Amino acid sequence: MDELHFDDVIVGGGSAGCALANRLSADGRRRVLLIEAGMDTPPEATPPEILDSYPMPLFFGDKYIWPGLSAAAGRDAEGKPVVRAYEQARVMGGGSSINVQSANRGLPRDYDEWHALGARGWGWTDVLPYFLKLETDLDFDGPLHGRSGPIPIRRIAREAMPRFGKAVGEALSATGLPSRNDQNAEFDDGIFPPAFSNRDDRRVSTAAGYLDAASRARSNLTLWAESEVEQIQLEGRRATGVVLARGGQKLSVRAGRVILTAGALQSPAMLMRAGIGPPAALQSLGIPVIIDLPGVGSNLRDHPALTFCQYLPRRLRLPLTRRRPNFVAMRFSSGQQGCCPSDMYITASARGGWHALGTRLGLYFLWCNRPYSSGSLTLASRDPKTYPVVDFNLLSDARDLERMVASVRLLAKLVVHPALNPAAGDFFPASYSPRIKRLSRHSTSNRIIASVLGPILDVPAGLRQLLIRLVLLNGSAFRATLTDDRALEAFVRQNVFGVWHPVGTCRMGDPADPMAVVDPEGRVIGSDNIFVADASIIPRLPTANTNIPVIMAAEKISDALLRRC
Repeated sequence: MDELHFDDVIVGGGSAGCALANRLSADGRRRVLLIEAGMDTPPEATPPEILDSYPMPLFFGDKYIWPGLSAAAGRDAEGKPVVRAYEQARVMGGGSSINVQSANRGLPRDYDEWHALGARGWGWTDVLPYFLKLETDLDFDGPLHGRSGPIPIRRIAREAMPRFGKAVGEALSATGLPSRNDQNAEFDDGIFPPAFSNRDDRRVSTAAGYLDAASRARSNLTLWAESEVEQIQLEGRRATGVVLARGGQKLSVRAGRVILTAGALQSPAMLMRAGIGPPAALQSLGIPVIIDLPGVGSNLRDHPALTFCQYLPRRLRLPLTRRRPNFVAMRFSSGQQGCCPSDMYITASARGGWHALGTRLGLYFLWCNRPYSSGSLTLASRDPKTYPVVDFNLLSDARDLERMVASVRLLAKLVVHPALNPAAGDFFPASYSPRIKRLSRHSTSNRIIASVLGPILDVPAGLRQLLIRLVLLNGSAFRATLTDDRALEAFVRQNVFGVWHPVGTCRMGDPADPMAVVDPEGRVIGSDNIFVADASIIPRLPTANTNIPVIMAAEKISDALLRRC
């Protein structure tokens, strides 16, 4: 049927998919279909928990994520895989609808490295125009800032910060690093007010910024939410369309081009199920090999991360009415031999949860900005309803483990500080364990439980720290762990996780590179009309959260696709 034929079929309505849908449908001659497995969130009907400046969607159970998805983060001290839930968005806007709204680009050297690895035309001077194109910077002007893009970017200046933000800045300044104003234009180490994608204290996802009312009104753009693509259909090396489940029916849609924007965990799985990938792995599942690409599913990377909490005195607490809790970020260098500068990162939040317990806790994220470890993704089954096997293999490179261990000690030394809280026993690891996950779910019962547990933390310090040890730390004192090399290394191995920045499984590179999956225009090497334009094409992690770099990549590939028309 003619109504089921489109020039461009975009699979995945995440950060990249929404951007591509906007840019490709701007050519009125092209019929564009965007398919998203999760619900739509049109600007006039976006759920309040998504709009919230505090990242609320993850507290709503599986409503906005793929249910039951898990991954092996790394290996414990005995070499056994540490498997945890791994949240990935299933909603229009993808990660931009559920993340913390961080809007940092990374450093020029990141993109020059991409170019050196074979992604020709992706050096800093090549990608900067697309960073400018995607943004409206509400604070800064000049050659490094965009002023008319779909995604607003702002910061909370130091003079506007609450006491917690100023106190964290004072504590981190003990490193000797200077205060800086703009992490997207000042590329040395320092202490920054983090940039975030937000306007008037409301999240602006790509579902809102790119799929605004005017874009949605285009007659040549079709949006199908709550629709799952099950298979890419091929004739030889050419995609003819996709098969999807929608409204209880199975549909076949014809396509001039198929563009995968389903993310670093789903896009490679779709390629492999279509017979594009490592031959031996495909043959073991009875999948005929159409295109031999051994790099599909390899090079999986994420920033190794740990989280910590700190009891906050009353003077530092953020009222629940003030939604944005993230005020300070520090980009710093480990100084470890063989590692580049600006390889570590710390962020601080004045709220450890959405409820009365969370308001009493500061939350710190620590991660390695330039990891060397990589993992892999493989198919468990050819059934599209079966998740792939995901192994990040974090800390498999000794340099990553050593830097994380040293940085945990540094963080503890910095934030146990008179401006914050000088009591070492009030600083402790935070784990997103199943128990904490249940307590974090947004519900009336959890609100009541937290309203009871929260005030308990306000007891005298000795009793509070005893409760922290018994209830949260299984009787151990984290201070003892910090002084014991073997214990701290075991702790880091057991607790490290990815910070939801998966990349690399369809690596972009030179078509002559046997491990490259897509060429610098996003075309799957060896195919005629299959493209990938999401986080999976990123060759190496940028020194940044990945949302803004992914939108940039979608902008750049959309230009390449329009040139091909």
